[in-house]
Amino acid sequence: MDRSSDLRLLESDWYSPRRLHESPTPVDFPGDRFIPNRSLMDLDQAHGLLTNNTREFYSSKYSDLYRQKLVENLTLDSEGKPFRMLVFRGSPKSSQKSIRLVDEMRSKEAMDKKENSCRSFPKAEMRILDAPNLRNNFYYNIIDWGKNNILSVALGRTVYLWHSENNDVRKLLQVDDENDHPTSVVWSQDARTLAVGHSGSTLQLWDAETSKLVRSLEGHTKRVATAAWNGHILTSGSHDKSIINHDVRARNNCVFRIKAHKEEVCGLAWSSEGGTLASGGNENLIYIWQASKMSSSDFLYRFNDHCAAVKALAWCPYQSNVLASGGGTNDGCIKIWNTQKGFCINTIDTKAQISGLVWNRHHKEIMSGHGFGTNGHQNKLCLWRYPSMRKLREFGPHDSRVINLCQSPDGLTVVSAGADETLRFWDVFGPPVDEKSTLSELDGLLSFKTSLIR
Repeated sequence: MDRSSDLRLLESDWYSPRRLHESPTPVDFPGDRFIPNRSLMDLDQAHGLLTNNTREFYSSKYSDLYRQKLVENLTLDSEGKPFRMLVFRGSPKSSQKSIRLVDEMRSKEAMDKKENSCRSFPKAEMRILDAPNLRNNFYYNIIDWGKNNILSVALGRTVYLWHSENNDVRKLLQVDDENDHPTSVVWSQDARTLAVGHSGSTLQLWDAETSKLVRSLEGHTKRVATAAWNGHILTSGSHDKSIINHDVRARNNCVFRIKAHKEEVCGLAWSSEGGTLASGGNENLIYIWQASKMSSSDFLYRFNDHCAAVKALAWCPYQSNVLASGGGTNDGCIKIWNTQKGFCINTIDTKAQISGLVWNRHHKEIMSGHGFGTNGHQNKLCLWRYPSMRKLREFGPHDSRVINLCQSPDGLTVVSAGADETLRFWDVFGPPVDEKSTLSELDGLLSFKTSLIR
């Protein structure tokens, strides 16, 4: 045997023992019994654990058993096994990527702190409009802000249009019948038509530019307190427990009627893609409907987790299958749903009636408007971080309960309608802006930072 053969054999015996060749477990460079093999080690997770400088925070809300489980889960490797900081010869190399759990948690925490430090929240509303004769009814939906930058509001028997650009107020309609009044307003997606539901069961379409009645849609027998547009389809919900899809182009407007709810339909919301409808009822139920199967009255899911009427419904703008819902006085919970798989992702007990929910399109946040309650949330607006649902701020309160919430077309401002007969404008959804920097021309046009009305 020559010298080169001896060297090849020595290298083979040293680097690749026979027992490792026979093992079915795939290994990378096997290493040595006494020297750790860096190629088999998760150095990112090891570095994260060694450089951990977070202080332990003890909360009486969590048991010792829960805290122990949490610590164990944080010290698992990418395959769910106990993490080994030093790996020697013969250890199998994981084919999965490192989860870097500790580092990810720290990075997220640092980002949250940075965002909060740059983000400035208003201490009070930036504008208040008087709203005399605003009806104190939880089930009504009496404000909506269209893409034309016009806010519609129903006050008593009259519907007004307020132009945010020039503060001009125009009367759109007035009901002559003393036993009838508007109970819901909703702009079409192109903001050319305003749908107005009435307590006397009528649903009307009005041309916003000419202030003329286009047509009346029949089909309900009791008040129409909620409606939602999906293209040329207008969906309405009524105290007669029915949901009707109206084709506003057809002479016979009623496409089909659904009677699934056992009490009044008080909340409707179409997903941004238009393929899914959520309906909330006074019997505490939420139904999820697929647009293609609504004619058969077959619902996709029915959620019964709420303990009071479900009026507040809002689809997440950045996750199309996520829905937020809010319950009435006896429930007070905000629930986040996965409508694709049909389960509740998260729930927060606010201990106050929830009359409106609005998502922030600029940050992962959601705002809730509250009415009657047993704690500090009563008559206030609350801003929550999504998906943790950690409360960021409170705003208000109104002098009486909040009836409705709606959002400006640029997504920067939220309007709350209160039973104290005021409309309050909150500039809370704006992106982070350096306080030393000046507003750009676009920001100046989109913001509503004008002088207070009163």
